[in-house]
Amino acid sequence: MSESAVVNRRILLARRPDGPPVPEDFKTVKEPPPAPRAGQALLRTLYLSLDPYMRGRMSEAASYVEPLALGDTMCGQTVSRVVQSNDARFKAGDLVLANSGWQDYAVESASTLTKLDAAMPRPSYALGLLGMPGLTAYVGLLDIGQPKSGETVVVTAATGAVGSVVGQIAKLKGCRTVGIAGGAEKCAFAVRTLGYDACIDHHAPDFPQLLARACPKGIDVYFESVGGSVMEAAWPLLNVHARVPLCGLVAYYSLKSLPAGPDHVPVLLRQLLVKRMKVQGFIIFEHLDRQADFLRDMSGWVRDGKVKYREEVLEGLERAPAGLIGMLRGDNFGKLVVKVADG
Repeated sequence: MSESAVVNRRILLARRPDGPPVPEDFKTVKEPPPAPRAGQALLRTLYLSLDPYMRGRMSEAASYVEPLALGDTMCGQTVSRVVQSNDARFKAGDLVLANSGWQDYAVESASTLTKLDAAMPRPSYALGLLGMPGLTAYVGLLDIGQPKSGETVVVTAATGAVGSVVGQIAKLKGCRTVGIAGGAEKCAFAVRTLGYDACIDHHAPDFPQLLARACPKGIDVYFESVGGSVMEAAWPLLNVHARVPLCGLVAYYSLKSLPAGPDHVPVLLRQLLVKRMKVQGFIIFEHLDRQADFLRDMSGWVRDGKVKYREEVLEGLERAPAGLIGMLRGDNFGKLVVKVADG
């Protein structure tokens, strides 16, 4: 590769969002690709994952990882091709999983890379079904939710990257599964393709009543990634000893202040006490010991046609900002990835 003929586009955090992100919060710069040193590899980004956690990294608020600094390249997991390697573990042409962020080219330490099957037919699945979102679904439902056959499992964002997998695993475990999604098209997909027993549109004016009707025996496992009015409708339906795996709260990520209205904390705490429920937040990077079990089980389910998956692919790195903005509004349908370059 002649570096003089190649341009590396990087999309930076230009300013911290004041509420939901807008295009002006991002800035694109163009420069020559970086050069790898000893123990490093130069990577060409093929696919970039877009995920809700990115909104948290754009803020200064304390979280489980450090926030991005202004001027940093936007973060994100990638499937990349090795262009040049200065480490014996990798060679040019290798397909790898990296955390290169929103850019065409990146230099990464070889110790941070995971080699993928160079011939895999859908490399982008390493960012979704067979990657972090799939593992999140697997660990959250099986280890924290601990569903039992015959129980009712309710899944928020039921057709998203995580929720779509949660619902299907719950069905494999013999549960009644009820999804919550935004819009009739997503709900129809949840039932007809993903196998949910029911799916409720959270935009419906009578959403709380529809959800209660779909859960006549209450809710035993409530997989939470949304919060807001969806959580408020589900909470009264939780059964004694219900389990709540908590992997996200998208409805609150862009709040500028606490929402108006009554303080629900006393009600929620009383429910926790009286019904002896378990609510457990989790960050998937603390559960990587489950990776081998997950890949074994999920690969088998996919091979046998027991788990289906939907991707929404945006063409071109320049579409990443609009993609993230839309995803935080709930516009995406399935796992959202950006195709940056051909393999």
